Amino acid sequence: MKEIKEVATLLEQKNYQQAAKLLKKIQKEHPQNLWVQLYIGRWYEETDKLESAEKFYRKLLKDATNPQVVIQARQGLKRIENIEKNRQQQAIAVAKSNPENIEPGLLIIEPISKENKQEAVKNLARIMKIDTYTARMQLQNRGWRIYRLGAIGELKVYGEEMLKAGIPVFWAKISDIEKIHIFRVQYFQSISPQANIVCLNEQDKMGSLNFDWSEVVAKVEGLLPIFINAMDYDPRRRSQKIRHKKMTQDYANILDLHLSSRRSIIRFCDQNYQYQKGITPKIQTQEQPLLTQQTTNRSKWNDLVNMIDQKLSKVPTWSDFAPFGEVTSRDYTQLLSRLKSHIDISRKIETMWDPAFQLYSSLVFLKT
Repeated sequence: MKEIKEVATLLEQKNYQQAAKLLKKIQKEHPQNLWVQLYIGRWYEETDKLESAEKFYRKLLKDATNPQVVIQARQGLKRIENIEKNRQQQAIAVAKSNPENIEPGLLIIEPISKENKQEAVKNLARIMKIDTYTARMQLQNRGWRIYRLGAIGELKVYGEEMLKAGIPVFWAKISDIEKIHIFRVQYFQSISPQANIVCLNEQDKMGSLNFDWSEVVAKVEGLLPIFINAMDYDPRRRSQKIRHKKMTQDYANILDLHLSSRRSIIRFCDQNYQYQKGITPKIQTQEQPLLTQQTTNRSKWNDLVNMIDQKLSKVPTWSDFAPFGEVTSRDYTQLLSRLKSHIDISRKIETMWDPAFQLYSSLVFLKT
């Protein structure tokens, strides 16, 4: 087709405006012509509209039967891949030239809705140069997931590309996580008008701390499994040989209150809160105040949490730690081993669940 040769010449001359006019004309006259579709893709590629060019090339691979069209569509996809790869590498190199961007960090992927997952899989595969199966396995419908560890400058480049493609992510420096102050509450001395707590700081020094309830910007809840070694046997084996197995005996309740203006987290744990000291939580009902006298720590913990919830009824609560903790405590032990958990649970079996919660709460702190 004579007009196609004219389009090719105009693209070589970088006369994109005239090429666009001619393509529009011949597309109207020959809407099903695959060569026209190919050169529309070429026009998008030449004018740096790479996503549109990729869509045209991929559609041609599905629809075209002409071997020459298929070959050129594949070559176009390869060129786009190389362009994006080179730009990505250049952006990473520029980012790493700043000493601050060499600091270690984390890239976190947030949950993807089912209706957006298919498109997110394609975009993640394209950005990270991986196959779609691997990309699909790295996206989830619930909870956060650590996607990558590395230099924060590099993670920021990947993260910005993902955000642009509609994949919800955020990134954080490990040094920023370590700078957050953690105060472990022993008991309340007062709750009104200000809260006053007796607590331990990072150096295990006992002291008191006052804060206004209005300073709290987020609550983070978590259940931490407490493991024991139990005797068990495999019924599928004829010998029924007894074996040792790690089992969950109980759970510890954790509640963090975030004071962003002080860069501090106030941490409550049902395992070491001193219920017999300080004030007894009073639960306000619509009828009248009720002083609870229940004896179990679980019921006392519930009363404590209810009292805090009444004070912070409009503060958002983050309670999706379980899926994050399960994966992170298993797959990122090296990262977690460098984080101090600031959780005082008496354990017979050490676990990475404690520093996993410290990481999760700190990420919530930095994100919000």
